[in-house]
Amino acid sequence: MPNVHIKTYGCQMNERDSAHVAMMLGARGHRVVESEEEADVILLNTCSVRDMAEQKAIGKMGMLRGLRKVRPHLVLGYLGCMAQARGAELLGVSPHVDLVAGTGKFHRVADYVDDLLRRRAEALMDDGRLPIVDVDREEDSHRAISGQDVAAGQCSAFVSIMQGCNRQCAFCIVPRTRGAERARPIAEIVAEVRELAGRGVREVTLLGQIVNLYARHELPVRGGLSPFVQLLDEVCAVGGIERVRFTSPHPIGFGPDLVGAFARLPELVEHVHLPLQSGSDRILKAMRRGYTAGEFEGIVERLRGARPGLAVTTDIIVGFPGETDADYLETRGLAERVGFDNAFVFRYSPRAGTTAAKMDGQISEEVKEARNKDLLGVVNRHVAEKLEALVGSEVEILCEGPSRYNPARLCGRTRTNKIAVFEGAPGHAGSLITVRIVRASASTLYGNAPE
Repeated sequence: MPNVHIKTYGCQMNERDSAHVAMMLGARGHRVVESEEEADVILLNTCSVRDMAEQKAIGKMGMLRGLRKVRPHLVLGYLGCMAQARGAELLGVSPHVDLVAGTGKFHRVADYVDDLLRRRAEALMDDGRLPIVDVDREEDSHRAISGQDVAAGQCSAFVSIMQGCNRQCAFCIVPRTRGAERARPIAEIVAEVRELAGRGVREVTLLGQIVNLYARHELPVRGGLSPFVQLLDEVCAVGGIERVRFTSPHPIGFGPDLVGAFARLPELVEHVHLPLQSGSDRILKAMRRGYTAGEFEGIVERLRGARPGLAVTTDIIVGFPGETDADYLETRGLAERVGFDNAFVFRYSPRAGTTAAKMDGQISEEVKEARNKDLLGVVNRHVAEKLEALVGSEVEILCEGPSRYNPARLCGRTRTNKIAVFEGAPGHAGSLITVRIVRASASTLYGNAPE
């Protein structure tokens, strides 16, 4: 059977979608391979949040065209967010592409690949190829991303609980690429988590565009608990699941019930990824974020009060249209006060079809770059300080297996989502173990596990 290679750009949800496509193709008898050189089908699962991600995917597809010289029957395809946003336009950008499948069509990809391979075998696509483009919305497509293969020793897994977003942040293209909010039923999600636990998974990460607003229009509040907290209760109660994470939330979804969940659910780890985007109230309003900088800091304070030692990571955009030096300094000051455990700092990137792309006061790339570099300096200093503070302590690590960069060592993550590389026995893979931290680099902890 044909070999398939899938390359993923972007967020954890894209990783989960790629895993689902790989599972479906494997069920058809296709072999998913790590190397594009041995592939008969190459699929790029794309991101559209920033222009750089789109350009990387387009550039990669351009390079893949050269493989057709030695493999004329190679099938090439775009999947995901960029495919959804740009559709048939991508055939003009990459005329050698055979498949463009949007975010609601992941469950159809195996059918499309088989159709393209059949046409290849029948020599119907050597000239004047007939590409497949499908970005139409399909009811209940969000429920198709369920069930997954679990590799031997795999201890953590992503679980998609919803698709889409109803908010209209001025900079964000996600409502266009992922559509409106649609939630999977609680029972269906819990059944998937239970199956994963039965196959050795110890940690699950619940995924959604605004994950903590899960099913807010579909399910009622019960006992003062939002649908998302109801889901957390049930997932944390699944036997064998010892760690539960979620990403990415929105500050407006952190009501008292969710903050309280961190105080009463031990399976809920001491880590929250809480996107800030800006520390300036004026810019937050222009972004249509729905909260102030003071409200954001209040959420962080309440979360840290509910769970001592809780780590907070974030996303920040610099150079949003109209951002003055004073606005940027407010963001910088908030980052200093909060002391994030890590942050993804992005230069604002105009996305076609968003409100911000048409705003006056677009910022030069030079100013964006200067602010990006300066803010990263603040963030990295806090990161280094927090890692250094753990030297000499013992921390719980979920061992994921050999380190990617040094297979002689093991790697895993702390409950606060910090990466640790350590000496230990191969039998530790998939287990929760205590590791003594002996040193720290700018981004990684190093330690020793018991024999």
